[in-house]
Amino acid sequence: MLVLVSVLGGAITLGTYKTFLEEEAQTIAHKEELSQPIFQPVNYTANKTNLGATESIDFTQAAEKTIHAVVHVKSVTVTNQQLTMRDLLLGRATQRRQLGTGSGVIISPDGYIITNNHVIDGSDKLSVTLNDNRTLEATIVGTDPKTDIALLKIETDDILPYTTFGDSDTAKIGEWVLAVGNPFNLTSTVTAGIISAKSRDLSGDSSQSFIQTDAAVNPGNSGGALVNTKGELIGINTAITSQTGSYIGYSFAVPSNIAKKVIQDIMEFGNVQNGILGVRGGSLNSNAAEKLGVNETEGFYVDDVDEDTGAAIAGLRSGDIIKKIDGIEINKLSDLKGYLDTKRPNDVVNVYFLRNGVQKEVSVTLLKNNTVVISNIAVIKDAKPEDLKRYKVESGVKITELVGEYAKYLRQEGIESGNIITKINGVSVNSVEEVQKIIRNKDLYSPLVVELINSKGQELKYGFR
Repeated sequence: MLVLVSVLGGAITLGTYKTFLEEEAQTIAHKEELSQPIFQPVNYTANKTNLGATESIDFTQAAEKTIHAVVHVKSVTVTNQQLTMRDLLLGRATQRRQLGTGSGVIISPDGYIITNNHVIDGSDKLSVTLNDNRTLEATIVGTDPKTDIALLKIETDDILPYTTFGDSDTAKIGEWVLAVGNPFNLTSTVTAGIISAKSRDLSGDSSQSFIQTDAAVNPGNSGGALVNTKGELIGINTAITSQTGSYIGYSFAVPSNIAKKVIQDIMEFGNVQNGILGVRGGSLNSNAAEKLGVNETEGFYVDDVDEDTGAAIAGLRSGDIIKKIDGIEINKLSDLKGYLDTKRPNDVVNVYFLRNGVQKEVSVTLLKNNTVVISNIAVIKDAKPEDLKRYKVESGVKITELVGEYAKYLRQEGIESGNIITKINGVSVNSVEEVQKIIRNKDLYSPLVVELINSKGQELKYGFR
């Protein structure tokens, strides 16, 4: 009886499981399979363009276009070491060879290369190593320390791979970019990132206008290429901000529109041609707006307009707030500086500005910069015929402002704005360019001798060190 009951109970249990429980499990599995399409987007199509941003972007084409156009630049500088007593007794001077390295970008099939000025500054010998490991000697065509751009040339019978310029003005914050260079003496190395900001200034005086990126840039990347996903050159990698000297997330590049203009000027004129608007002022922010009594917190506030400039001729005046130039938004001084660095004298720009809250537009012809600071003494400019006639001289340049440590002393001597400098180092001057040439050719340790006429008609002579 006990065995019979056990067998009967087992049969009933097995039958119940087969009939109810196993069927229910199969039904649940079936429902899960049918429910899968519910979680797909309603507009889903099996196309790669609908994948996530990181999956749809392909950097390979941009890298292939760029890596062979980026070169390794090696500069050798010979410096004199500090003399020891033994050197003095033996009458000898010891020299030390210093090696500097960086990157460069080939921009033409016949061997023109763009790099940073600081990569080749002071070099006695230059060589360039191509991505196929060939090393060729290079010569300096021209440099522009202000923008930190230099143009080199290598000679070869081969047609070289090169990179084409893109439009850095149209590059957008958040856009993917590649940094290509030769950090740590490696061959072309590619890193990726996005544009973090534009019109960045590291100097503190708004004299720079960099593209900021988070693509990894390290020592040796200077002079390398910053390209967009099409492989177009939109910047020349120039600087990083770091407490360690290595990459920590911020790197900066000279915009391609500025670099392109600089090298075109060097090739065509032998130097950089700068067109000026003729306004002085600063960036607006909350504090500045409150002090000036204006409602705008973005833009360039015009404090003063220089005489005989395009801005003065076009009618711009103190109190105007420049908001756009040629459609480029001007939110701060570095925006204005960066755009004007892409222009030359006689270029015409459309300036959009606010005057007493009313938007206006004028066309301004940029003029050549005819003002310069000489040896931290004074700001000078070309003198007009009426200026020379007033002081009864045939040649000279005009003082527009006294600056630096000597300003107070010179004012006490009766020297002021409008006075005429007639000679520098004994040579008659008639233009700012002549003054700059004399200063460039001056011996480093010799004084700068300035002869001028003050407002009383007195001829004065000063030596400055």
